[in-house]
This record gives sequence, C-alpha cells and structure tokens, in this order.
Amino acid sequence: VAAGAPDFVQRVTAVMLAGHGDRLPVSAFPVDGTWPTGTSRWEKRTIADAVPLWDPGVCIQCNKCAMVCPHSAIRAKVYAPEHLDAAPITFQSTPYRGPGFDGWRYTIQVAPQDCTGCHLCVEVCPAKDKSNPRHKAINMAPLAPVLDAEAANFGFFLGLPDPPRDRIARLDVKNSQLLVPLFEYSGACAGCGETPYLKLLTQIVGDRLIIANATGCSSIYGGNLPSTPYCKDDNGRGPAWANSLFEDNAEFGFGFRLGVDSHKHQAEVLLAQLAPQLGERLVNELLTAEQYGEGNIKAQRERIEELRRQLLTLTDPRARRLEQLADYLVRKSVWILGGDGWAYDIGYGGLDHVLAQPRDVNILVLDTEVYSNTGGQASKSTPIGAAAKFAASGKAVGKKDLGLMAMSYRHVYVASVAMGARDAQTVQAFVEAESYPGPSLIIAYSHCIAHGFDLAHGMDQQKLAVGSGIWPMYRYDPRRIDAGQPPLQLDSGAPKESVHEYMRNETRFRMVEKIDPERFKNLAAAAEEFAAQRVGVYQQLANLVVPTPQTNGHANGEAEVEAASTNGDAGE
Repeated sequence: VAAGAPDFVQRVTAVMLAGHGDRLPVSAFPVDGTWPTGTSRWEKRTIADAVPLWDPGVCIQCNKCAMVCPHSAIRAKVYAPEHLDAAPITFQSTPYRGPGFDGWRYTIQVAPQDCTGCHLCVEVCPAKDKSNPRHKAINMAPLAPVLDAEAANFGFFLGLPDPPRDRIARLDVKNSQLLVPLFEYSGACAGCGETPYLKLLTQIVGDRLIIANATGCSSIYGGNLPSTPYCKDDNGRGPAWANSLFEDNAEFGFGFRLGVDSHKHQAEVLLAQLAPQLGERLVNELLTAEQYGEGNIKAQRERIEELRRQLLTLTDPRARRLEQLADYLVRKSVWILGGDGWAYDIGYGGLDHVLAQPRDVNILVLDTEVYSNTGGQASKSTPIGAAAKFAASGKAVGKKDLGLMAMSYRHVYVASVAMGARDAQTVQAFVEAESYPGPSLIIAYSHCIAHGFDLAHGMDQQKLAVGSGIWPMYRYDPRRIDAGQPPLQLDSGAPKESVHEYMRNETRFRMVEKIDPERFKNLAAAAEEFAAQRVGVYQQLANLVVPTPQTNGHANGEAEVEAASTNGDAGE
C-alpha cells in the first residue's frame, strides 16, 4: 500500500493484502465489528497494460466516459482556475462549457494504478477528431511510458476541491459526473456491468446513503476484506453499508428504514419538548423543512449545527440525547440492493413483502440474468435460450416480469434501465426513485463476464438488448396518476433490432446453438415472440390512465345519489 495510508491500513489491511492475515491478533481488529471505509484507494494494483488518455482538444465534455467507468478510475471535475498554480507540467485542463461555473476549468483524469484497462470509456466516447475519426477524446495508450506522470496528475486532481453539491442545479449525465463518487476502485471484474450503477447511486444520493446488500457479486466487491470501495467525502461523511443473506436482505434493509424512522421520531419528540428553550423558530424550521434537493439538505444541516450550538448551553438530560439523534433530522435514503438470484428467486418473498409496505425504501436489482458469483445457475431472470446450470440445453421458459408484478401494487415506483442504451433515462430513474416518498424498484440491465463476450462492448450489447425488445426500458411513477397521466412511460420504442443478432453475440446462447442447432432455432424464435409480446403489453399499459376520484368522482357521485334515490323509492 502507499506510504501515506492511514495507520490501520498499514497495520492491518497491508498485512492481509500480503497474504499474512492469519498472523494478526484479534486485538488488531475493530472492537465493534465495523470496518473502515475508503480503504480500496490504498490498494494500488496497476493491472492494466494500457490506460485511457484524454485529449481536451477533441472532448465535448459529455462525461460519458466517467459515467460508464466500472471502477471510478476516470473522473471529471470543474474547479476555479487559481487552483492550477501548482499543477504538474503534464496536467491538462480546458475551459468548462456549461452553466453554473463560468470561468472555471475542466479536466478528465485517469487513475493509472486503479484502471483495469477495460476500454469501456473509449467505446462510449462520441467525440472524434474530424481529421482522424479513429482518434477520440479518450484513447488507450500503453501504461508504462505514462505511469509516473499520470499518477502524479491523478494525485493533484484528487487534491482539487470538489464542486459544492448544491451548485449542481440539474442532475443529468453530464452534471452527475461532476459529483464525487463514493464508490471507487472495487475488485469487480474489468468491464463490470453492475458497478457503474452503484457509482452513480453514490453520486446522486451522496453521504445520506444507507445500503443493505444481499450476498452475491455486489457484496463481494462491495465489502469483501481486506479493502472497502465505499468511501467518504471531504467532510468525512459517506454511505453506511452492511451485508445480509440471500433470503432476508429485503427485510434486513426494511429494518434500516424502521430504525431510521424511529430515531427521527425520537429526535422530533425531543425537539418539541425542548422548544421553549431552543426557540420556536428553529424547532419549526427543523420539523417542517423541505429536504428534496441538495440546497435544502445543506440548509437543514446548517440548522442542525445551530441546534448543536444551542444544545451545548442546556443542562437538561434530554439535550444530551438529542445531540446523539440530531443527524437523523436530515433525510436518509435507504437502498436495498442485490442481484437477480436474490430479487427474483431466493429473496423474492421478502422483497415482495417490503414493496407491499408504504415505506420510503428503494430497491436496486443488478440484473445479470444468472447467479453470477454463486455458481452460474439459472435464475427466474434467465432469458429464453440462455445456457446455465440447471438449463444446460437452453432455458425454455420466459423471464419473470418482476417490474410488472411490482406495478400491480400501484403505489410502487418501478423502472427498468440500461445505461448503455440510454444513460439519460438511467439518471432520471435514479433521481425519480430517490425522490419518491414510498417504495421504489429499479431493475438495471447488467452485462456480465458470465454472458461470454468481450465486456469492452458491454454498453453496445445493452443497446442491442433494448433495440431488439429483449430489455424494455420504462418508468412507472404513481405520482402521475393524480396528475391524470398514464403512470407508465415506455422509454424504449418498438423493437427494430434482431433478437438473433443479440443472442449470437453471447456465448451463453451460442453454446446452445453449437450443441443443438434445431433447438436453438426454436428457442430464438420463442425469445423473439416473447420479447414482442412483452413490449406489446407495455405499449398498451403506457396508454392507460388510472381512474381517480378527481377524474371520475363527480360522475360516480351523481350516479350513486341517483341509485340511492331509486332504491329508496322502491323501498317505500
């Protein structure tokens, strides 16, 4: 590990990384069972043969490269120009083009020792040199000649101040990537399709994030010893993370929500009791503050700082308890996450129970359509025609429609997203889910090494999945019902691409064709029919307006009065 690593990393993490963890005494570990976050930044693996380099003269500042990076190894930042005074000679910057930061500079920077060389950033880069179309704004270059210079550049980049969250007025693809990621340098596979969603989640929610993680790939790269990729911001705040089992993670996360709400309620009761001593104005503002939007969150935290100053002047024992609970007056965002093996299969009963409750919990399903880390078995998410354990000759039954089942409750926000197909829709879904005051479910298409293709083309394959109808994108928002609008918005159009082409790009399908061409032909036809039918159902649902008292209550009321009058006359 790096020489500047914290004492705990030097004494414990470094020993474990060296393979000598058995030599550590019990006394070396945290007594309360918690583990420091942000330790993956000290594990410099330097495993890439080539890394992406930025050409500011070609760049259009879309930030798509940072968006798709599975390991947060390529980042975007805006900053005031005076911070460049001590920049290394090879550090690059260019004037920022965008609202909110007039006169500021902009940089895309790679972490050469943390990059895995997956090529995803280069593949998604839309900016090309007109004189040489093969040259993009991001281009792979051999690591060895640039390692020292780029490592120094990245160290300087990290030292630049991050833009204040409340200055990012609108969360879209570009602006979301200006927010510091609180998930970095995990041990996930090169080109992983899951981790970009987790990185984006930490950028959108920030340090208010509380995660319950089901066992699976996301728990292994998310919290496996000896290093932890979830980290803190410059204020020392970051996500809280804990892992539970396949069978009870939804209930585990639901317990987080109940616990947070209980602490918040206690704080509110104490505030009301101490109002005469604290002042009615401050107490009322704390209890009624709007907490959607970074500016509102910042304002609430400033009120809490004022509250803490006043509590120091009180000798009432209730003031000491309120000091412990005060941070719960800032809205917490609880996310329950895991893979399809958990959500569709082993943990589905608990997930369904949690969705049935009107509590503010968010569920993120990282859908690889197979039990990835736990052995490659077929799940109920595995599509028609795919080979997996327990479906070696190709799965013959269609994929379970988890999203449609959740919509049947009508009070659940549901989204199906694929970052490679439409990254703006992905960001919008995360923002909407986080702001929805009830249960939400996001099902995220996650390409995987188990699919059997070069993950450098993962985002292209996601796009093909959506274009062929295999993976419809949509957002079901119950808030639209009261507005008299169809709650379901289908964000992907009618299938235009070939299902056969999509399937032939992946080994999980091709191996079925190699073993039994006739069976594959039949399964591919069945998959195409299943996809078309599923899209057709969504197209119909997207045109449905749900009746409400506001839309039909008046007419129904008149009919009920008339019916009552008629029944009364008959009775007489």
